Amino acid sequence: MSARSLVIVRGGGDLGTGVAVRLHRSGYRVVVLETESPTVVRRAAAFAEAVFSGKTEVEGIEARRIELHELEGVPGVGRDEATNAPDGATGSWMPVVVDPGGRTIGIMDPDAVVDARMAKVNLGTRRGDAPVTIGLGPGFKAGDDVDLVIETKRGNSLGLVIETGAAAADTGVPGEIAGVTSERVMRSPIAGTFESVRSIGDLVSEGDVVGHVAGRPVRAGVAGLVRGLVADGVALSAGAKAGDVDPRGAAVDPAAVSDKARSIGGAVLEALLGRGVAPTDPANGKGTADVRADVEVPDDRP
Repeated sequence: MSARSLVIVRGGGDLGTGVAVRLHRSGYRVVVLETESPTVVRRAAAFAEAVFSGKTEVEGIEARRIELHELEGVPGVGRDEATNAPDGATGSWMPVVVDPGGRTIGIMDPDAVVDARMAKVNLGTRRGDAPVTIGLGPGFKAGDDVDLVIETKRGNSLGLVIETGAAAADTGVPGEIAGVTSERVMRSPIAGTFESVRSIGDLVSEGDVVGHVAGRPVRAGVAGLVRGLVADGVALSAGAKAGDVDPRGAAVDPAAVSDKARSIGGAVLEALLGRGVAPTDPANGKGTADVRADVEVPDDRP
C-alpha cells in the first residue's frame, strides 16, 4: 500500500476543520493540533471539540483526542496505512493532539504544516517546520515566515493562494449573513469563564440570554439559530467572541462545514499539489516527502 503524505493542521476550529476534512478526503494523513482549552465557537463543525469530549465527528469523519506523550518516541506514529491514527488503532479517525507549542511537528516530521489558528498574528509557525508551510489569513507573509498564505477574507479573492506577500488585513467586521454582520456575534461582557444556558442548534429571539460570564448575561443580538457557543468553563477576555447566531434560523445546519471553510480547504489542497505534496506517489509506493527532487525549494530557509 502506498505511503500517504502527512499534513499537520495547527488549529481545529471551523476553518482548520474545513482544511482537515478536504485533505483527509483527498487521501492525506492529517493530524490536528490544539490548545488545552480552545475558544472555538462553531464546535459542532470543529475537530477541536474532541479536546473537551474526547471524540467528535464532522461530516462523517471522527476525531479523537490524543495526548502528546502518546506520540513522543513512537516510530511511525500516525503512519499506519490501515488507519489515519497511531499504529495499532482501529478504524479511520483524525488524531487531535493537545500541543499548542507544536512539539508534534518535530516528532512526526510532516510533509506540510498548515497554521489555521486565525490569531491574526503568527504564533510561531516558520518556514523550515516542514517542506511546505502555509498560513491562513492575516498575520503571515508568504516567502518570509511561511511559504504560502491563503486569503480568508470573503469576496473575489477568498481562497487565493498567495506566493509573495500577505493576506488582506483583518477588518474586525464579521462576514455578512442575511444582511447581518456584527449583531450576530455574541461577545463576553467581562473577563471570566463562560457558562451556557442554551445549546448549539437552539432557536432564540433578540435579547435572549444564551449564557453568562462571571454572572453577567450574554445575549443574542439577533433572532435566529445558535450556530456556535464556546464550551462551558472556557476563560474569555472582555469582548471576546462567545457565540454566533445565524439569522437564517432553522434552515441552518450548525454541524455542516461552511462554504468559506470548504473554499479555504480547496485552496490548501491546491497549494499542496502546486508544491508537489500529493497524497501518495503510486509509482513507487512512497509519500511525497521522498520524491520532492523535482520541486524547487528556496535555499534561504532558516
